[in-house]
Amino acid sequence: MLDLQHDALLVAGVTERHLYRDAASGKKDDRPGLAACLQALREGDTLVVWKLDRLGRNLRHLVNTVHDLTNRGIGLKVLTGQGAAIDTTTPAGKLVFGIFASLAEFERDLISERTRAGLASACALRRSQNIATY
Repeated sequence: MLDLQHDALLVAGVTERHLYRDAASGKKDDRPGLAACLQALREGDTLVVWKLDRLGRNLRHLVNTVHDLTNRGIGLKVLTGQGAAIDTTTPAGKLVFGIFASLAEFERDLISERTRAGLASACALRRSQNIATY
């Protein structure tokens, strides 16, 4: 799989010296290759990733990362997979990513709403059973 990613990035114009790798699972928070890559990017650069899941494993992390890149004046281009329509250097790519960001915000709101409802339910149950809390 790594050869496929490596070759696709080279074909896309990424030079060998600009390739970054992590040997550990992308699910881990400690990703020194990604951290080094993000730190090396400068305003006007475009981060090219093979697939969107190479950049972030969950939508919240992905949205936050791309917002950070955007605020720094850095574009994002995805070569293949579900996110292949994303190229934040184009109007259409910005639109697609905006939709993803909206979905992530909606997901956060739903989680928050469910948490508040669960807490309210637990409090009501304690009151109905006269359970003392200390």
